[in-house]
Amino acid sequence: EHAAVATPRAGAEESMFLPFLAMFASVYLVGYLIVFRRWGARPRAEAASCFTSLFHGTPAALLALRAVLSRHRAAAGHLAVLAAPNTAAEGLVLDFSTAYFAVDLAHYLLFLPGEALFVAHHLATLYVLATCRHAAGAGAAALLPLEVLAEATSAAQNVWTLAGMRRRDSPLAARVYAALSPPFYAAYTAARAALGPAWFVRVVGFFYASSGGGGRVPAWAWASWTVVIGAGIAVSILWVGNLWLEYFRERKESKLLESSKQQ
Repeated sequence: EHAAVATPRAGAEESMFLPFLAMFASVYLVGYLIVFRRWGARPRAEAASCFTSLFHGTPAALLALRAVLSRHRAAAGHLAVLAAPNTAAEGLVLDFSTAYFAVDLAHYLLFLPGEALFVAHHLATLYVLATCRHAAGAGAAALLPLEVLAEATSAAQNVWTLAGMRRRDSPLAARVYAALSPPFYAAYTAARAALGPAWFVRVVGFFYASSGGGGRVPAWAWASWTVVIGAGIAVSILWVGNLWLEYFRERKESKLLESSKQQ
């Protein structure tokens, strides 16, 4: 059965990490030095980070989705595929995202070292990506569906963030921010607070915990991934929950203000 669902670790020795690293570093510099050069120091760095993320999020989601669909079509639904050696397509996604998070981590360390939560998030993400790609060499089939869900809302999040940064100075940015907030919050909630946790529970509860990762993913790897990813999901749920609370609070205050003006 294992032979039927395992896919050879094709091209594992070929890494695209350095070319992708150079690409994302170049994109960041274009954003910082050209696109947002007239912004203030801190907004300029944050905007360049969002600009770089636009070149990562949607492509990463599509690359990961392609790898997931290819893997699961070949596996015909066998759970053992979740611990199979990484394929070349999966390795490409891991290299792509590892390079992006390395560049964005450098951005935080250089310009925003006080953003401890983001630094911790990037370090944790890099740990999972790098150990899956190089140390374990397996298990990407279990992780990439989470990347699809995580990056599916990335483009909307970056546009929302950029609009939010300028909404006090630009009426257009304020309108974009207001219009985008509810659908973005809803999509993020569905992906990060519903579908992501559901897949995570399925993988951990019905595969890692019950079979020890099929014997292919080392125990230290799947156990540490479980802790790191679980913490990340919890933080994401808290983050979007706070956004919803703020959104409804502002709506309530706006209605009260309108009501007082009419009296």
